Amino acid sequence: MTNSTYTAQLPEFDVKETDEWVEALDDVVEYQGALRARFLLEKILARARELKIGLPNLTQTPYINSIPPHEEPPYPGDEALEKRIRRIIRWNAMAMVYRANKHFPGIGGHVATYASSASLYEIGFNHFFKGKQHPDGGDQVYFQGHAAPGIYSRAYLYGSLNENQLEHFRRETLGEGLSSYPHPWLMPQFWEFPTVSMGLGPIAAIYQARFNRYLHARGLKDTSKQRVWAFIGDGECDEPEALGAIDLAARERLENLTFVINANLQRLDGPVRGNSKIIQELEGTFRGAGWEVIKVIWGTQWDELIKRDYDGVLIKRLNEVVDGQFQKYITESGDYIRKDFFGVDPRLLELVKDFDDNYLQKMRRGGHSLTKVYAAYNKAIDHQRRPTVIIAQTVKGWTLGYGFAAANVAHQLKKLDLDQLKRFRDTLQLPIPDSKIEEAPYYHPGADSPEVKYMHERRQNLGGFSPSRISHKVSIPKPATDIYQEFYHGSKDEMEVSTTMAFVRLLRQLMRDKNFGKLIVPIIPDEARTFGMDAFFREFGIYSANGQKYEPVDAHMLLNYHEAKDGQLIEEGITEAGSMATFTAAGTAYATHNVPIIPFYMFYSMFGLQRIGDQAWAFGDSRGRGFLMGGTAGRTTMLGEGLQHQDGNSHIYALAYPTMQAYDPAYAYEVAVIIKDGLRRMFSDNEDIFYYITLYNENYKMPPKPEGVDEGIVKGMYLDRAALSDIKGPRVQLFGSGALLRSAIAAQEILATKYNVAADVWSVTSYQQLYREARSCERHNRLHPSNTPKLPYVTQLLEGHQGPIIATSDYVSELPSIVSRYLSRRFTALGTNGFGRSDTREALRYFFEVDAAYIAQAALASLAQDGTIETKVVEQAIKDLDIDPEKLDAAIA
Repeated sequence: MTNSTYTAQLPEFDVKETDEWVEALDDVVEYQGALRARFLLEKILARARELKIGLPNLTQTPYINSIPPHEEPPYPGDEALEKRIRRIIRWNAMAMVYRANKHFPGIGGHVATYASSASLYEIGFNHFFKGKQHPDGGDQVYFQGHAAPGIYSRAYLYGSLNENQLEHFRRETLGEGLSSYPHPWLMPQFWEFPTVSMGLGPIAAIYQARFNRYLHARGLKDTSKQRVWAFIGDGECDEPEALGAIDLAARERLENLTFVINANLQRLDGPVRGNSKIIQELEGTFRGAGWEVIKVIWGTQWDELIKRDYDGVLIKRLNEVVDGQFQKYITESGDYIRKDFFGVDPRLLELVKDFDDNYLQKMRRGGHSLTKVYAAYNKAIDHQRRPTVIIAQTVKGWTLGYGFAAANVAHQLKKLDLDQLKRFRDTLQLPIPDSKIEEAPYYHPGADSPEVKYMHERRQNLGGFSPSRISHKVSIPKPATDIYQEFYHGSKDEMEVSTTMAFVRLLRQLMRDKNFGKLIVPIIPDEARTFGMDAFFREFGIYSANGQKYEPVDAHMLLNYHEAKDGQLIEEGITEAGSMATFTAAGTAYATHNVPIIPFYMFYSMFGLQRIGDQAWAFGDSRGRGFLMGGTAGRTTMLGEGLQHQDGNSHIYALAYPTMQAYDPAYAYEVAVIIKDGLRRMFSDNEDIFYYITLYNENYKMPPKPEGVDEGIVKGMYLDRAALSDIKGPRVQLFGSGALLRSAIAAQEILATKYNVAADVWSVTSYQQLYREARSCERHNRLHPSNTPKLPYVTQLLEGHQGPIIATSDYVSELPSIVSRYLSRRFTALGTNGFGRSDTREALRYFFEVDAAYIAQAALASLAQDGTIETKVVEQAIKDLDIDPEKLDAAIA
């Protein structure tokens, strides 16, 4: 719709007045120029927004600072002393990476990123970032991963890290080194948030800020004065996760959130936008999404030039020069800048006629100006009702000299040659003698120096050192013992239920518990009704910062949709990444907020680790605790949905996550035992682990829990059904998991009645747990050859149970195969290899060869291969069981 079309639909009350306004604009353009007209319109729009007329923001403003010089507050710190501190930190950050690579070539590290962002961090550390001892509760800061050396260098100067730790940068195996990037798993008292998997920091920060509001709204903690800061690279914003949730931050009006984008205009290999302007692009994106945007582009040296730009020619030039050329100016002489930038128009040359070439070369970008950055931060924390992004232009490799600053290779450079070291030392004005310069020694002015005292004073005023992580010991009250009993007794009146239904009922019971129910945070993307969780809507409410301002269409129904400001259920919408970000904020709340939140994130299992694996890895790095519940699991159990929805892979993925405990339960009592044990381990024993539990939507009768199986359920396997004692024929062992345990039970019946074969049926709740324990035994035996060998749990279980093993699950056959080497007998793994299909469960299980008939046939084939029965028995079974031996292998179909 064009503007004229829009206005044509509005009533015209005063044609004369309208014409006067339009004519006035025409006069301004004709006599004072378009720039003046734009300025006036922006002023009018700003005033209109103040009057709440409802006009939208302009998505882009001129390529100058958002805050004019006359609006900058006085700088509250000691600029000279802070500059001195910044210079020492810069040197030690470089020295740490330089020394590491000198002694251990190729070990890596980055110096250029922190060099560009030092002022951005130091202003935060000295004046804004509240520590954990602050009365307000402390801020949460997401540091840009590649800037880690600078954060370590500051900690060394402050005294929380020592020289030996710096000397072991990126050498951690002896337990005294510093991690390459922010890794809470490796440095649990230092780092809070892992951010170097680019794109995850921004989305995590957004959902952290929103989760802080959730805690406050539910009365779990007063987070009203806590702020979340996220430091991001401009190139990082190309990651979908980086900007994918910024609309949520605006919609939720998260004024407790500040993004600081370090716009050094460079990616890892070259310009972010060589042929355009990334700062303008980002401004449009954020402003269009509803954020407050503060641009910090030019340092104080530019203020006078912009003030004297009466005809707008300088702003016009700033708007038209692309980023690639601005990078070129950093590496060129003042003479080149005069000719290439200012020389295009005599009026521009006139502006700089009093400035020599050396001055032009040293005109700073705004991100290196203390006063400009301070003004931006100050405005950000004072802003109300929406999040703020500060886009600060910097120079990658700033102060590192020629060959580093703004060079395309700056990200990869780890070392300086002797001349570069001397120039860097001279630039920083540090008292390091030439005789030692090649060593790049660390420099510390002493604990009683003005620099260190100033740092301590500033951090004391702000509530303690940052970054800092405190792993609070938590102990949640235990639920009433009868909560689990219902699930131990099995189905009532022959009622058939799914493990999903059983879990949802258990979760509801836990949430009702007066002792700790309020600590549970159920999280779903947008499938509550699919999982049978619609009863939660009315009973617990769906969290909404705005409450519910409408009458839902199902208001007349008992289980109607109900949003509330203090709602307990978090329904994220169709975003697995956003849901996982909330799960992360909740699962680390025991450390970040000293509140032992128990998150349960329920999702389609296929859309879990396959989609958010990077976030799950970061969750483990964060020492997160909670339950990932993979609903509608299995490749054949999830009937009808087809290839993109049917999960046969996730338990293979789960093997890679060190702190993840993966389970594939078949029965309601198994689900209950696993969750009960998980609550104990995570929230009583304070283990930094998390759970992945797959749940199925297939209904069947749930048996009661046998005596003495709890240990086996938790360890990964137990005997579910022993073979009938009156069968005297050969024996086999059938392993079943999840919904396909019932296929193994049906195969047991076939083998017994048709072929006189005795089969023990084992419920394997976790191949991961069996494998990890067996691998640990294997390692111990390898390293302790003289000791009595440890016997893996799975090996012990099978002692006295003869015959080959047939293992079946609704996952790829590689999953059960991981334990085969610990069982000294023939082992056949049946699984759902290949792409999924849409069909009935029966058809799918036949297609993937995991139904009872294929299990029974595989058992007979194994017995024949062992020489226990004749081959003709297997041939006859293939006919009896209606198996097509020429059927295409599902793995390649």
